Amino acid sequence: MFSYLHQIWHSEGLRRRILWSVVLLIIYRIVAHITIPGADPFALQQFLESRQSSGVLGVFTALTGGNIDNFSVVLLGLGPYINASIIIQLCTVIFPKLESLAKEEGMQGQQQLNRYMRYLTLPLAFLQSYGFLLLLSRGGVDLVDTTFPGVLFPMLSVTAGALFLMWLGEMITEKGISNGISLIIFVGIVSEFPSSLGAVFFSGGGKIEPFIFFAILSIALLIAIVLFTDAQRLLPITYANQGAGRGVQGNLPIRLNQAGMIPIIFAVSLITIPQIFAQFMATAPNFQGVARFISTHLNSSSPSFVYLGCYFALVVLFTFFFVSVTFRPDQLAESIQKRGGFIPGIRPGTQTAAIIAKTSNRLNLWGGTFLATIAIIPLLFTRYSTLSSSDLLISGSGMIIIVGVVMDLIRQVNAQMLAHDYEKLV
Repeated sequence: MFSYLHQIWHSEGLRRRILWSVVLLIIYRIVAHITIPGADPFALQQFLESRQSSGVLGVFTALTGGNIDNFSVVLLGLGPYINASIIIQLCTVIFPKLESLAKEEGMQGQQQLNRYMRYLTLPLAFLQSYGFLLLLSRGGVDLVDTTFPGVLFPMLSVTAGALFLMWLGEMITEKGISNGISLIIFVGIVSEFPSSLGAVFFSGGGKIEPFIFFAILSIALLIAIVLFTDAQRLLPITYANQGAGRGVQGNLPIRLNQAGMIPIIFAVSLITIPQIFAQFMATAPNFQGVARFISTHLNSSSPSFVYLGCYFALVVLFTFFFVSVTFRPDQLAESIQKRGGFIPGIRPGTQTAAIIAKTSNRLNLWGGTFLATIAIIPLLFTRYSTLSSSDLLISGSGMIIIVGVVMDLIRQVNAQMLAHDYEKLV
């Protein structure tokens, strides 16, 4: 362990990237404690305590790393950027021009799509800032002035915070180590551990025993997630040999979890939308029935089987959707054919692409089902125990995100160290 850390420290480029990432993440945590100017954070704390059973704010608090508790300028977290990425991914399926960017233009096309995501994040952040401030005011707490033009300054502050967080994530990706957006979400989740532990152990009420049991269960789930993340299916590939012989044998690895943590993030973002609308519709006479139905059956703090079923289905569907956008069997089959490779017993080209697609879809079914199962296990635990969603040390989505980020971070560090050792040999 110490020799490993010693190697990391003596790799100049890797050390610089890690330190750069740490500094930017510290900046993020500092900004997370900057309250929106003119707001009353103590009134918000009382509101959160009185609304503990609502579930909506609890979900947002878990995703934003306590930024709501501080009524921070980055209280929206990366929500607008994640929503923008969902919209752009959907548009790549609908609009041929965006689809060609994603399929045919490689890195340049992806950079253009990322540019569109940034442009879309601005209006989404502005609209979501007003909606969220209005949502808080519906709880009976006058945190900020929600009438125009007084609400414009808080909206601009929150919008600027969301854009700053997006920029911070991209800077970590560019100059730091691993994916910056994932690291920010990871740090936000981990930063909630001390407050969750304190809340459970000081509250009493018979929560300590189920909390310890859930902690043991979480360790077992984390081990299963690590094994699941590394699992892959190897398709045999034979490459034609220019000389005599049977050719060169190889494998095409297809991961069981091709989508990573993206389906969980997408599903969490979408499953909270009905709860937010229910808050607005609660005071409208014509929609009170709909609001009651949503509050009863789509509440994350007391998850019903309707909520669990919708959450499960969204994770599986987003797994298939994300892989269908990012994984291209036809391009992969064409690349194998150009290098003189083929799957034994399968014709190169269209038939090879069909076999790759079929294998990928089967893996997506099992992978998406596993992701969805991990996501709903903590919710089932809150349903049949004395713990609430805010008492859990980590959610199912948090487990997937933490394992994905840590394993990606390890891969990035090992790759950087390998490149450093190679440069010394050259």
